[in-house]
Amino acid sequence: MKLKTLCKASLATLVLASAALSTAVLAETSVWKVSKGSDYLYVAGTVHLLPESAFPLPVEFSNAYKDSDTLVLETKIPEPTDTKFQAAMLKAMTYDDGRSLSKVLSPGVHKQLSDYFAPYGVQLQQLDSYKPGFIMIQMLALEMMKAQMNGEGVDSYFDKQAKADGKPQLYLESVESQINLLANMGEGYEDSFVKMNLDQFGDFKQYFSAMIAAWRSGDMVKLNALAVEPARQMDPKLYQALFVQRNQNWLPQIEQLFGNNSTELVLIGGGHLAGEHSVLALLQQAGYKLDQVSQ
Repeated sequence: MKLKTLCKASLATLVLASAALSTAVLAETSVWKVSKGSDYLYVAGTVHLLPESAFPLPVEFSNAYKDSDTLVLETKIPEPTDTKFQAAMLKAMTYDDGRSLSKVLSPGVHKQLSDYFAPYGVQLQQLDSYKPGFIMIQMLALEMMKAQMNGEGVDSYFDKQAKADGKPQLYLESVESQINLLANMGEGYEDSFVKMNLDQFGDFKQYFSAMIAAWRSGDMVKLNALAVEPARQMDPKLYQALFVQRNQNWLPQIEQLFGNNSTELVLIGGGHLAGEHSVLALLQQAGYKLDQVSQ
């Protein structure tokens, strides 16, 4: 596989990396009605890339969308032809200070990473100028393709629907902030970051299938065990940046959506709704009423 192909990582893949990276009965889904008196909005967990077999989505997602006046996403989703976005992504994820992948990794870890890419016809030298975050994204893209699980995500599905319907959209953070977050992954602890990802991609298809099943049934306990808690234990620094800090940043923005005579559907990565520091936990602590939507 050529480097040119590898570099075409979509925003959906980027966001999955940041979010991958949802006590439920099987009839429930990853959609919550969040209320404050008679005022309410919907918060729904997403998977940013889904195989075609995962569609149609649970009807609760469509019902929440139809009942909403505004769609709220983590960030604006650039078009595939957005060359400005692609250039910004590559610039943020490329070393410009004299460092390189071969310099920040120990010889042993560099060899393991080289062995990983070899079956795909990619020499690690081709990627030497890129940061570990970019390397991880390429690994994720390769695993998705190998497992034949590439496809449209919940976010992009409703983004297209909202554009077609002329429904207004709001965003919780900028594209630039997400790119910078991903570009800085592994900074200062490159060896352990790369080793962690090599280990996690060992049985990717089975792992990702389990995550989709947990998300589809709204099983936050299982999703926490699969996606959130391992990140917390293996990489506390990344856990703080990807989950804790972002969830805290999003809370006041979600709270501001109340009291405006409008109903919103807020779509965020499923991992942000699982665990003790989740958006749902923060909303509950702030006094909002949470009802998991079921059929």
